[in-house]
Amino acid sequence: MKILILTLLTTLSVSCNSQEKKAGTSKIKNPTEQKSAEQIGQYVVKIFQDSKGSLWFGTLEKGVAKYDGNQLIYLTTKNGLPSNRITNIIEDEFGNLWFGTGAGISKYDGKAFINYSEKDGLCSDMVSNLLIDSKGNFWIGTWGGICKFDGTQFYEFSIPYPKIETKINPDTKDWITSIEEDTKGNIWFGRDGYGASKFDGNSFVHFTTKEGLNSNNVQSITEDKEGNIWIGTRVAEKDNADTTKRNGNGGLNKFDENKFIHFPEINGLNNSDVFTIYNDNSNDLWISSTSNGVFNYKNNEFVNYEVPTSTMSFLKDKKGNIWLGCAGGLYKIDKDGKTTNITTNGPWE
Repeated sequence: MKILILTLLTTLSVSCNSQEKKAGTSKIKNPTEQKSAEQIGQYVVKIFQDSKGSLWFGTLEKGVAKYDGNQLIYLTTKNGLPSNRITNIIEDEFGNLWFGTGAGISKYDGKAFINYSEKDGLCSDMVSNLLIDSKGNFWIGTWGGICKFDGTQFYEFSIPYPKIETKINPDTKDWITSIEEDTKGNIWFGRDGYGASKFDGNSFVHFTTKEGLNSNNVQSITEDKEGNIWIGTRVAEKDNADTTKRNGNGGLNKFDENKFIHFPEINGLNNSDVFTIYNDNSNDLWISSTSNGVFNYKNNEFVNYEVPTSTMSFLKDKKGNIWLGCAGGLYKIDKDGKTTNITTNGPWE
């Protein structure tokens, strides 16, 4: 598993400077350069804005950073976190923050942490994502499957394995890469090797390459304002020990309830990795790529923004700024389309 994680991080670290700067209807807006003091984190994998307006940045090596509008502080294992590897952040109805980490989950009430791990019944300490759905169910996705948590006890939740024809990596067969709830109340699970699974509360429907996905290695699932389901996938062949065979299908998928639509005309969104798809509060989609920056999909058009590294997370804040958590640091796209690297010294405004 450690080898695969390093492989994924290496993929994410690939420079996004591309030779082809325009594809289809894409437009380019160049980033400004800034010499940084110190990056927020080498890998900023999650960005979250809480109900009070504070920004939180989950990193893989420095814990979680909080910016409250005045100062930047870090919370780490020294403060009570079980791990400095922060993979997900959510807030519950009581204002508590929950962190998914590399050593379980952690509840933070603003003063102290309460930690839960495998010894408490969690299905795996390597947490990948968290979701509290519209019914109050708390879902926890890990590298060892998925479980539900009622605040006291953990319950294992089993997802059937669909029949597939592609080769499975034994290290990732139980990796839950994404959990999303659609507007109809269905819960979608992304899986690395088994495609996407939709759960309506009673039964499952599976979507794999047989149904039209361009890869069974799903990384992200998001619903748009029209009810379409967008699925980002990665090229499974990049796990191959033979570097000459690290190519294959992957990229962006749109499911309109009847069929899958792909985008081969857009460089970076086909036969490549799409790790993150984000629906902002304006119902625009933001899509990562590993070699062509990020794409904003609005009004049926892909607008391309150059980012000098791979994007792992997005957030549109209450001021309209788009924050990018990247392999290499933190970036921000302001309302004028300017991209800036944000270091520990800012610039925050």
